[in-house]
Amino acid sequence: MAEFAKVQLKPLARWPHIVVAFITSLAPLLVVADDEVSGKSNGIDELAPVVQNFVQHAKAHPTGDAAFTFDAAAWSGDARELPIGVFDSGIGGLTVLEAILKLDSYHNETFAPVADGRRDFENESFVYFGDQANMPYGNYSSVNRQDFLKELILKDAAFLLGRRYWPDSKAEAPRMDKPPVKAIVIACNTATAWGLDEIRQLTKELKIPVVVVGVVEAGSRGLMEQAETGNQDHTVAVLATVGTCAANAYPKAIGRTLGLAGRKIPPVIQQGSVGLAGAIEGDAAFIVPSESVATQRTGYLGPAADSKSAPMMKDAMSAYGFDRAGLIGDLANLETIQINSVSNYVRYDVASLVMNHRASGSTSAIDTVVLGCTHFPLVKSEILDAFAQLRAFEQDGKKPFESLIAETVQLVDPAEMTAKELFRELARSGSFRPRSKADTPSRDLFYLSVANPRSAEAKLTADGLLDRDYKYGRDPMHLSVEDTINVPMRVTELPATSVSLLKSRLAEVWARLSKLESVGE
Repeated sequence: MAEFAKVQLKPLARWPHIVVAFITSLAPLLVVADDEVSGKSNGIDELAPVVQNFVQHAKAHPTGDAAFTFDAAAWSGDARELPIGVFDSGIGGLTVLEAILKLDSYHNETFAPVADGRRDFENESFVYFGDQANMPYGNYSSVNRQDFLKELILKDAAFLLGRRYWPDSKAEAPRMDKPPVKAIVIACNTATAWGLDEIRQLTKELKIPVVVVGVVEAGSRGLMEQAETGNQDHTVAVLATVGTCAANAYPKAIGRTLGLAGRKIPPVIQQGSVGLAGAIEGDAAFIVPSESVATQRTGYLGPAADSKSAPMMKDAMSAYGFDRAGLIGDLANLETIQINSVSNYVRYDVASLVMNHRASGSTSAIDTVVLGCTHFPLVKSEILDAFAQLRAFEQDGKKPFESLIAETVQLVDPAEMTAKELFRELARSGSFRPRSKADTPSRDLFYLSVANPRSAEAKLTADGLLDRDYKYGRDPMHLSVEDTINVPMRVTELPATSVSLLKSRLAEVWARLSKLESVGE
């Protein structure tokens, strides 16, 4: 990637001077990106084993006919015509795609950082992929499957780079007519934390000229641009998945970004959510239709009295502020209580974050919250409500959390910053689709992974999902095993909770999905 970028920068002398000035101003950011690609920032001098395995697999299948491979010749022509790829562990990355589709922060002709009343990516098409069969990614590190998580992330990138997909889960054979992509947006915080370097290593080793952008880096720069980080005594909180927190991705990125800019680095605290993303996705391990169950059920993986990763504490029940309608079990018996609504997952995570902050002895107020999972922007209002509710919480005539939560809490959504970084990288590498093709309608594609019913290795549940023990017990280095397959996303097959959130909060994405549904794609 770094070598490709340097080649593409040669024609800058022919560009308008305002463009040259704009891109030159980004030099410090570009140097950081190049260092990360080369491995200087994290001490990687050689390819990681999981990347070596992918390189060997790709070279053994140079035409891209096998799973997790791609045709290296796909970028030999005018790659500017290719779509932009976006991936996540599920539908959460659609919040990033929404931000990309709505962005108007630059002049479309000169690339100057001035809005011109036109969408910045109006001439581009997109391929979205959600690895729903293997989500949530945030839980793999908690069972010591980090290397397999990295392999999943590389598989996602390989799918976007390739042409291969399955028409549906019952198809006898895959098709090879999906377009490869010219850029990859890692619209998943966990995937960025654990796989950004690996994807960049893979594309550099195979000399694939694609732009790679990750949400964690962009989100950290968003904190610098959007939040006040002066001399006041305050704390930045990160709400993310367990995997993102385990990687310590945001504290590192925030420290690096603010430090390089000469800004004061505030304390950063984290809350690793074990269930909110899954609940938003409608994962049955975290949430089920309330009318279908009234008592404690098996297979539940969310917060509970006996949970080691997300314990529910008796003396904190009033502080959680749960809505009774979103709970399963007997309130008089804590051991039977299970969370069964998205809003209650939010309340548990926010309360746990603030209670841990208080227990640490800190007295600074949380005034900025980074939404460190791409699912979480879908529940912005619920998150703000939970902080307000906890700040106003009274016990024994006192408000124990009032001083620990600022009167106004600002949310930092990395999605918009990711969209801006994507624009800058496409401008920098000269990769935007030619304006002469603006009258040609763009064609967006959406895919999800599903368990492969024909796989001899995969162990499935009665409803056709990956068995939990199998799902989290897999080891990397078995690229011949295709236990999940990637199929076109169909709105009719998405959980009702997900559809409701898409309709109400992601208008641009919903319009494009609905368009595909109406023409039967």
